[in-house]
Amino acid sequence: MRLFYRPAFLFTAILGLLGTAADAHAAPKRPNVLFMLTDDQRWDALGLAGNPHLKTPHMDRLGKEGVYFKNTFCTTSLCSPSRASILSGVYAHAHGVKGNFTEYPSNFRSFPMQLQSAGYDTAYFGKWHMGENNDQPRPGFNWFVTHKGQGKYFDTEWNVNGAGGKVIPGYYTHTVTEMAEEWLKRDHGGKPWLLMVGHKAPHSFYFPEPKYSNSFDNVWIPYPESAFRLADKPLWLQDRISTWHGIYGPLFEWRKVFPDSRPEAVKDFANMTRAYWGTIRSVDDSVGRFYELLKARGELDNTIIVHMGDNGLLNGEHGMVDKRTMHEASIRIPLVVRFPGLTSADKPKVVEQQVLTVDMAPSLLELCGAAPLKDVHGKSWVKLVQKGDSAWRKSWLYHYNYEKQFPYTPNVRGVRTDTWKYIHYPHGDGTPDRHMAELYNMEFDPDERYNLIANPKYASVVKEMKAELAKQLKQTGLTPATDKMPLDEGIKQALPDQKIR
Repeated sequence: MRLFYRPAFLFTAILGLLGTAADAHAAPKRPNVLFMLTDDQRWDALGLAGNPHLKTPHMDRLGKEGVYFKNTFCTTSLCSPSRASILSGVYAHAHGVKGNFTEYPSNFRSFPMQLQSAGYDTAYFGKWHMGENNDQPRPGFNWFVTHKGQGKYFDTEWNVNGAGGKVIPGYYTHTVTEMAEEWLKRDHGGKPWLLMVGHKAPHSFYFPEPKYSNSFDNVWIPYPESAFRLADKPLWLQDRISTWHGIYGPLFEWRKVFPDSRPEAVKDFANMTRAYWGTIRSVDDSVGRFYELLKARGELDNTIIVHMGDNGLLNGEHGMVDKRTMHEASIRIPLVVRFPGLTSADKPKVVEQQVLTVDMAPSLLELCGAAPLKDVHGKSWVKLVQKGDSAWRKSWLYHYNYEKQFPYTPNVRGVRTDTWKYIHYPHGDGTPDRHMAELYNMEFDPDERYNLIANPKYASVVKEMKAELAKQLKQTGLTPATDKMPLDEGIKQALPDQKIR
């Protein structure tokens, strides 16, 4: 029996076969990105890090179904410079945002700009914190919602995509979550999306929502042991202890009469810490809400979910509060990433290697298949997670510049390896350092109890670390000729201006 095919039928059949073949080789759907950024969340303000009191089940779940980067650090422990480094993949001296009152340069590329150019629908909600008095939309985002300054835990005045300031009643964490959820539910026209959420919490001043205000009332919180181990530390640490950034100072207004060195004054420190933890509980609820929304929308496994802090926070360590210094609590931050395209949910990973804020941009762009940024200081950790990376960094540079508005921390230039940390404090005019340097063995002394800088036994280590610091400075484009910094005018006791606290 002979079969005869009409030409139209044959053409349709061929198209069908070609379509099937094309579908089989179609490019995989590009992942969405949900990036949640907290302000001043310490590395150990996370249940996954072993905090015995603060429970963060939703943040923990991201790490337990993805990757927990156990040793993540910021390259400058200050909000604006750190956020700019996350966006750009470069150090503060390269992007130019060296303090908290500087705009991110409008023509300086960022990973959101790169994703926007690649066809992503992009949005930012929350605390931007680059440009203190500017609440207008920024480049790289199709939708932008922020506020001036720090914002308030209750009833912040928001500028919704350039429409002008309007107070939206409610607790900040819930308000920013609800606005971001509304945007996420929109029709994105088949495009992948990038949604960034910048939380105010847990930045000072700490005000938990009422349901979490008493969560830790029964937790005894003493000053950390290192607060009183200052004999072998540089004298500026002792000078700072009664200032705005010291444990005997006002503690972000939790202590009304100061300086107060009485033992019983620890109650103010404890109350401050309880409030700090309380604000994080609300953020954890927000993480859970986004997770469930993505799950309900069928987008969970095609979304790169990032939860990260911008910088660490000293909470009594070495007699200090706030950040800026190179001590571990100041520079170490939480980072968890969930994305089955990175590692499957049933095969979570813990990464021990040192990861930096400048690594975020190149890593996310690689995961999204977007064009990389040029001349970045960071490195993608995708290979590190998936296969291991024998060429991964063994050391890195930290730097911070003295601020006249907050004169409680000197200029800092330091280097951290897997085992050692070396910190020195240049004066700023080429003359010899005013302050004793610091050397810590991070393997055996992670709490930095013992400054080994003056111990003759470690003279060779000091020499090696100085050479490594010079190498790292040069690699990032800083030399004695180009490393411009302000003059260190010393630790001062006056409180900062009320408008910028």
